[in-house]
Amino acid sequence: MEAREHVAPKKPILTPKAIIHQNFGSRACYVVEEVKEAPQTECPGLNIPQMGPCLYRCTLQLPELSVISGTFRKKKDAEQSAAEIAIDKLGICTETIDPTPQEAQESLVSRITFIFSEKFVVCDHPLSGHIRATLWRKGDLCGSIPLSVIAFYDAKLFNLCKCINPEVESNPFLVISYIMRATANLHQFLATSERHLWIRRLSPYPQDIIESLMKEHGSQKCIQVTAVHIPSSVEQSIEAVTLHISSREYYLDIIANELGFEDASNVLISRNLGKASSETRLFFTAPKSYLPDLSSKFPNGKETLYLKGSLNVRASYFAGQDITGDAILASIGYTRKSRDLFYEDVTIRLYYRMLLGKTPGGIYKLSREAMLASELPSRFTSRANWRGSLPRDILCMFCRQHRLSEPLFSFHPIKTTSGLSGSCLKVAESGENVIECVNGFSVTSPKHSDSELFKCEIKLLSRCGDLILLCSPKDCYKKQNDAIQNASLKVLSWLNMCFKSMILPFEQLYETVDNFNIQIYSKNIIRDLLAGQSTHNGQLNGIHCNKFVESIYMNSSYDMLGNIVDSLKIEGPYSGVCPSSGSLPCIRYSVSLAVEGENLKEVIEVCDEFEFEVGVGAVVSYVEEVVMQMSVGQYAYFSTNLLSTELIFAASAGDSVKMLSSLISKKCCMEYEISLIRVAEPPEERMEQALFSPPLSKQRVEFAVQQILESHASTLIDFGCGSGSLLEALLNYPTSLKKMAGVDISQKGLSRAAKVLNSKLVTNSDAGGHLTSIKSVILYEGSITNFGSQLHGFDIGTCLEVIEHMDEDQACLFGDVALSFFRPRILIVSTPNFEYNVVLQKSSPPTQEQEESDEKTLLQSCKFRNHDHKFEWTREQFTQWASDLAARHNYNVEFGGVGGSADVEPGYASQIAVFKRDWKLEDDVLKHADEHHYSIIWEWNSKKE
Repeated sequence: MEAREHVAPKKPILTPKAIIHQNFGSRACYVVEEVKEAPQTECPGLNIPQMGPCLYRCTLQLPELSVISGTFRKKKDAEQSAAEIAIDKLGICTETIDPTPQEAQESLVSRITFIFSEKFVVCDHPLSGHIRATLWRKGDLCGSIPLSVIAFYDAKLFNLCKCINPEVESNPFLVISYIMRATANLHQFLATSERHLWIRRLSPYPQDIIESLMKEHGSQKCIQVTAVHIPSSVEQSIEAVTLHISSREYYLDIIANELGFEDASNVLISRNLGKASSETRLFFTAPKSYLPDLSSKFPNGKETLYLKGSLNVRASYFAGQDITGDAILASIGYTRKSRDLFYEDVTIRLYYRMLLGKTPGGIYKLSREAMLASELPSRFTSRANWRGSLPRDILCMFCRQHRLSEPLFSFHPIKTTSGLSGSCLKVAESGENVIECVNGFSVTSPKHSDSELFKCEIKLLSRCGDLILLCSPKDCYKKQNDAIQNASLKVLSWLNMCFKSMILPFEQLYETVDNFNIQIYSKNIIRDLLAGQSTHNGQLNGIHCNKFVESIYMNSSYDMLGNIVDSLKIEGPYSGVCPSSGSLPCIRYSVSLAVEGENLKEVIEVCDEFEFEVGVGAVVSYVEEVVMQMSVGQYAYFSTNLLSTELIFAASAGDSVKMLSSLISKKCCMEYEISLIRVAEPPEERMEQALFSPPLSKQRVEFAVQQILESHASTLIDFGCGSGSLLEALLNYPTSLKKMAGVDISQKGLSRAAKVLNSKLVTNSDAGGHLTSIKSVILYEGSITNFGSQLHGFDIGTCLEVIEHMDEDQACLFGDVALSFFRPRILIVSTPNFEYNVVLQKSSPPTQEQEESDEKTLLQSCKFRNHDHKFEWTREQFTQWASDLAARHNYNVEFGGVGGSADVEPGYASQIAVFKRDWKLEDDVLKHADEHHYSIIWEWNSKKE
């Protein structure tokens, strides 16, 4: 028998669709359409057209581009063709699966040979455009291609170098050294120059190709392209420059001239900035010490290459890689779409907007088109209340801007042991089920029951797969989307704080991670994120410790209220419709740059309708402070200190010479004009107003008034008074009250309450005080769960719709503190009836049979009335809590409510407990109590004797 040589099995070759799936997963969308073929032949003797075979065409949609295949008889062939076109356009390496460094080197040599072939120079490829353009260069430069052009305009070549050494991802200029090593094997075909960093073909291209290229260029024409010059010194300003380029000139030579050099041989090019298809890049000069050492034999795959020269800090951060010397930021180059030179203007405004977009808060500002007014909110409450790009989308965009891998989301299903949601919910981990999700798309999705909640864990990784950050929130949600959005916001909030605090020692930032349920990997996060992906000899390059970064990340929302108070003017009649916590005010505003002491003003940003949610930090603090003092229809005017120039130029409508000169030479301030257009109430208020007349809030006040009239109380304390709505309403009733007090933990709410109450009390006093007998009103700041002697001894206490905004254990603590220390003669507590939500949310109540078979059906179908509610009790839970509380402190308790009826399911909309004591209060009961002194925020006393 003939002996056979053993042959190692070949590595499997992936189909184009498999390669696309390997790179994009479920983000690749194939749409196949049937193409009607025109008649081809006719049947003999009959005038009947015969249709050709049915054909198909496929459109492949990817995050970075969309391609369309040709027509094929089979659907799968159309899909494979579309995938193949996308692979070619994206430059995805397809030679082998995970090639070894030696295999990648061989492919690299073959790729370079093909790039300088006659076939390549006439094809539609960005690098082909450069080769054609260099044929117009004069003398020895004719046909000479800068090495950086080959390195950064051919994706296949770049990916082969990554297979040789993964360090290429973080240090892309290593590609040039690998190209030069590979070219050394082609010395009979290509000429190189280590001193000038170019390669050219030794034999000229055929004459017919040259002649066709000459006809293609046609007559000479000149184009003008606006670019941005970024000096290496941070002391020098960013400037706009104009590039004048002829169709018979190589545009890189023009850019080199702008940088002070004769030609582009030593010009280096950054990777593209922004979108993958963008031609926006940084062009800069290679320092003399840059040239790689080619004496070592190829390759050990571990070498590193650093630029040694004057580091351009601004350009380096902008590109995420080392940039030395002065740099030109321009959007110009050759593309697959056309053989003509593509170009777009890059203005100073665009530069600063791109710079701003590298931070989480900046991405949010840009998505809202409100750079000077908006901030990244501190909470994600609901899709309806969130404005701008959603947290998950911002996080994905942030990772792309910083050249990180797509975020990895993992969902941990949790089984509930109770039908209730909220802080009283008991949960248990549901085995080992984890749903892996990349960029929000599930990879696996096991079946889940209706009683499952979700936690979302997020991992951020570098392009090389190193773990940078792990966020494991403790909160759980009924929907995957809620879990992913809130977890994303945690990561974004920490990153935003981190970028704003980059001038602080890293140790201080490290101490904040526990508050966000985040674990960071210090070495990786410094190398791949905070240091602009650049290190020098194992040490930080100092990019986060300079004046430039300090100015970029100046927190534009710092507290300037002290500066506003002096200049704030609010005009227009008071309408009574004011914003409150959770509401959605809509404002019209304009911001101008004004020169102090001169009649010079330049409008920077204008917005006709800007809606935000109060209380989540969605706008800069001073804007919200002003809006909270306004009512619908009023106008406010105020000025603030000057914001960072970067933020001003990012918001500016254009590149104003006048503005620039004002910023440099004169003292300026920011002038704001704001008008309050409307206020949308929180969801709970909107739902209640749609169903109840009078509104449920008014019915609660009327219930309290009735109790006050019957008790003949002379003093009242409102626990959790908020914006003073109850106290304000009581001024309209002829009660027996002589003294009222309110206490709340929110300074904003108390400030608004003071303004409203003062206005009403002064007006009533001027009118003779006939409407009320009130002699004194006082507002305290502090927590109602702490004892304070100032709140002891009132006849009646009210706590209307407050406890559900606290954690459940804190609500129970308030009950004990109120009845054991404050001890009012009467205490009125109201809270939502969770069972009534089925009516408010227009759900169908279950039948009696359904209730008997599953008592949890109703509760599971409902949500809380307000995003700020921490819990909502059923009637049974509320009754149990109030009864136990009364028994512990020797009070009697009666139950009632407003909205609905006690005799009709599902009971009252707001359930109320009235606690009463029939024993006399002793003076010495407080001797051993711990005192907590409340701060007086505002006080009013009647002038009448």
